[in-house]
Amino acid sequence: MGINLEYAGRSYPATAPYTVGREHLRDFASAVGAEHLVHHDVDAARSLGYPDVIAPPTFAVVIAQRAEAQLVEDPEAGIDFSRVVHADERFTHHRPIHAGDQLSTVLHVDGIVERAGLAMVTTRCEISAADGAPVSTVRSTLAVRGEGA
Repeated sequence: MGINLEYAGRSYPATAPYTVGREHLRDFASAVGAEHLVHHDVDAARSLGYPDVIAPPTFAVVIAQRAEAQLVEDPEAGIDFSRVVHADERFTHHRPIHAGDQLSTVLHVDGIVERAGLAMVTTRCEISAADGAPVSTVRSTLAVRGEGA
């Protein structure tokens, strides 16, 4: 079974809230080499007007991937994850993510294009705070190789 092209345009329900942990942000920042104190030290972050340590910009992918799992794990979507290559990722941040945030995500399948045994699946994850305010938009493109590719 190949990619279900009818999934283009589909949206999934909002994920359960994800609580952003301070230690998780520190660990992620260390892993990606983000050494600025706002990612590690609460007092440094607060001195710059943030409520707590803030996430490096790419941390939003951690939250987005939780939502994208809805599509990848949907058997009717026809995505064999062993054949997936991450092709592109783009972030639009409306405000920094910080420790203590409760974030939910709505996943949109913006497009599916299939050519020569390769499907390009474009998704958009709209991440919002507990009050509904937008936090980040993550756009991803997954290249899914067909069985003959």
